[in-house]
Amino acid sequence: MTTEWQYHLLKLMSRALCCLPYSWLLSLGDGLGKVYYHAAGRQRKRALDTVRECLELSEYEAEQVVRRLFNHLGKTFLEVLYMPSLTPAKIKNHVVIENEEILWKAVAENKGVVLLTAHIGNWEWLGATLALGGFPLTSVIKRQPNDQHTRILNEYRQLVGIEIFARGTTELVGAAKAMKRGKILGFLADQDAGEAGIFVPFLGKMASTPLGPAVFAKRFEAPVVPVFIVRNGGQHRVLIYPPLKYTSAGSDEADLYNFTQTLTGIIEDTIRRYPENWLWFQKRWNTPYIDKEEGGAS
Repeated sequence: MTTEWQYHLLKLMSRALCCLPYSWLLSLGDGLGKVYYHAAGRQRKRALDTVRECLELSEYEAEQVVRRLFNHLGKTFLEVLYMPSLTPAKIKNHVVIENEEILWKAVAENKGVVLLTAHIGNWEWLGATLALGGFPLTSVIKRQPNDQHTRILNEYRQLVGIEIFARGTTELVGAAKAMKRGKILGFLADQDAGEAGIFVPFLGKMASTPLGPAVFAKRFEAPVVPVFIVRNGGQHRVLIYPPLKYTSAGSDEADLYNFTQTLTGIIEDTIRRYPENWLWFQKRWNTPYIDKEEGGAS
């Protein structure tokens, strides 16, 4: 059964939302988030359990974090559909970029830039903010389970000026060529990487972690710039941290592990600072960790 009707429904909703003032959008998103919190029982329980375990919070404290998360997600969903109305001038009313010069200096090295980010805040608006601000942004994306969702997301990403490459396909060759042209290559590096990843500690548990940022940094001798977006009341803040460089100590396996662990630690620290902005119900630890010394799964 075709699901193309979902694409057209989302487009219709998007057109209607783009006619509204942004303040109305936030109010609608607030209501949507409350409905989502009560309707998504399985995701809510997974988020609550994960927050309590990883942040060592009480049940009440964890519930407050998760309520704010769902409120944030309700707004984020509508903001994504609002993207066709964004312009370089308009987005400055909603997003403040901190330390923008760090990213421009990294671009000026002309070696390409690995942009490290995660599913924190409205990551779609992070890409839109940078692309509309003139940064030569490309991104490696993971396809959504629903093709129609992937279709509209990629359409809106390209609309604001982001070049898209799909993870795990020959399009990664195009991503490499983009790096050679000195572009920024963005990685959402907080998802379970399956058997292709390496296990590093993440929020207190071993997690299969993507190697992409470390591999591209090594291959092109490119700086890695951590960049995140967080919701700040009725606005967003883009946080740009100092660049990191891949260093070799003689063992590729150990070097890739150590650098990936360092990058993961930056994501981890940002989540701890802004817990209501991260997707706590995503299956980050879905791939079981096998302890080679004990020979069992933990």
